[in-house]
Amino acid sequence: MPLDAERRLLLLDLLPEGMPVTRSWLIRQEPTMDRHAVDNLLKSRQLVSIAHAVYLRPGTRMSWESVVASLQNIFHFDLTPGGLTAIEQQGFAHYLPISSKRQIHLYGKDAIPKWLAAALPDIEFLRHLPLPNLGAAGLSNFEYDSQERTLFRPETPGQRKSAWPFTMSSPERAYLEVLQDVPETISFEHAEQLLQGMTTLSPRVMERLLRKCTHVKVRRLFYWMAERHSYPWLKKLPQPDTLDGLGLGRGNRMLAKGGKLDKKYMITVPEDMWTPPAPTTDKSGS
Repeated sequence: MPLDAERRLLLLDLLPEGMPVTRSWLIRQEPTMDRHAVDNLLKSRQLVSIAHAVYLRPGTRMSWESVVASLQNIFHFDLTPGGLTAIEQQGFAHYLPISSKRQIHLYGKDAIPKWLAAALPDIEFLRHLPLPNLGAAGLSNFEYDSQERTLFRPETPGQRKSAWPFTMSSPERAYLEVLQDVPETISFEHAEQLLQGMTTLSPRVMERLLRKCTHVKVRRLFYWMAERHSYPWLKKLPQPDTLDGLGLGRGNRMLAKGGKLDKKYMITVPEDMWTPPAPTTDKSGS
């Protein structure tokens, strides 16, 4: 059985910087970290309890990145940063929303742990249901560096593990996730402003996502929004009726009260954003 001093050094090596861990994870990494050992470490303040059977190395500060890396790698939760968070993090947001707390949007089937609210009081984690049928399509790989507390730092061969991988929505997937919340929590205007800055979207990635995503409202809104701009990538996308048998679905959808119906995409949009049909030349008498 290791001495207390040895156990403290072992703990320093085991616990990632700023990442909460579980008791069961600790035991899997080092069998000597039994209940008695953990209790002693808590009493000697070599370990901090932030929730039942959830611990943090003292003197380290959590960030939303370290929490996400922990939720995915240690807790094995189905929660992925997406939507506005992924768009902002990858440099496509025009502006950050004014709020007393930084909002982090997570998409997945698992609930956000309640202890996060007290552990990170300046961060508000918001959980969204994932878009149907996307699976892992359009997810990008990132790293949280537990030594430098920064993203995108690769692990140096021969060093102890410091870079923890996590996934986040690509800009293409994140934009579709944003459209899912129009107009309930995201306005038409905000969604369009976001798309105005996304001039380098990958048509290959977007086509794959559109073919997988069977959310009719999202499909309609994407094509309606994209048609308002003349980006080169739009010309490379298939027409919506050729995506699959579903296409744009059937029936009108009222998305804006008091708005106007766009007959092509069968959605009611705000009147000030409604675009009249292009004029046609009558050649019947020619």
